[in-house]
Amino acid sequence: MPTANRALLASLTTLTAVLVAGCSGGSGGSEASAGTDGGGGGGGFGECELYGEAGSIELEPVTDGVFTVQTNLPSPGWWKGETPESITGGYEYCLAANVAHRAGLDSLQVDNVSFDALVAGQTQDFDMAMAQISVTPEREEVVTFSAPYFDSNIGVLAPPDAGTSEENLASRRIGVQLGTTAVEFAQNELAPEQEVQVFPDTTALVTAVSSGVIDAAVMDTAILLAFAENSGGTLEVVGQYESGESYAAIYPKDSPNGDAISGAIEAMREDGTLDELSATWLGPELGGDPAAVPVWAVQ
Repeated sequence: MPTANRALLASLTTLTAVLVAGCSGGSGGSEASAGTDGGGGGGGFGECELYGEAGSIELEPVTDGVFTVQTNLPSPGWWKGETPESITGGYEYCLAANVAHRAGLDSLQVDNVSFDALVAGQTQDFDMAMAQISVTPEREEVVTFSAPYFDSNIGVLAPPDAGTSEENLASRRIGVQLGTTAVEFAQNELAPEQEVQVFPDTTALVTAVSSGVIDAAVMDTAILLAFAENSGGTLEVVGQYESGESYAAIYPKDSPNGDAISGAIEAMREDGTLDELSATWLGPELGGDPAAVPVWAVQ
């Protein structure tokens, strides 16, 4: 393997450790109070800008005066910091901070849990959970989802000078990661006439693109943007498809707060708060705003 490819593989391996959803995370928690320093403080909730009217919704939190949120760390762009104690920002953290703000709560508790346990409905004692969780019928059988807060499109990662386009992608060598929703999309819709290559993990998938084993990798746009940023310009997210999938928050099935939380998220979509969060946290961290990637149509 050439030295350049070895360096890229090492870089990708490091990035994968902090990006791939579903990896097990140690449990832990940290409470951030509005107007305090450290662990999510500093003139608000960490570095988050707060929008909307304080106290405009009513919640019954599991802990009086505290909004408890579960996630799976680390998760760059979505949560700034690798442990609950170090979180100061990020798209999902600041979304939670804005829900707490609109509920008139001045403290935010972050708990790090296993992704598998979270989507299986096995965690307890929380008000809301966010970890880039796609809404699927299978998951809806065991957990309750909020209104969606992020469109989870499927991106195409390729060398920028390879000429991969909306018109010719179906004839190119395509790779996907085992277990992702991109597998069925690529095999059944994107390129039904060819054999799509399936790789065991994200590192193997992205390395295959960089080394020329495949022409393009197909996976969540927000995940591929980070790998493109880390490639030093050798890879680019050249397009994306509207998958119809979305990320949404989870709350306990017996929670009295479901309607209020979903209402707050829908209000944030309408008033532009979600767009602000994407531009502020995802664009810089991922090397580009997912909303700015060209949307392609299946040919």
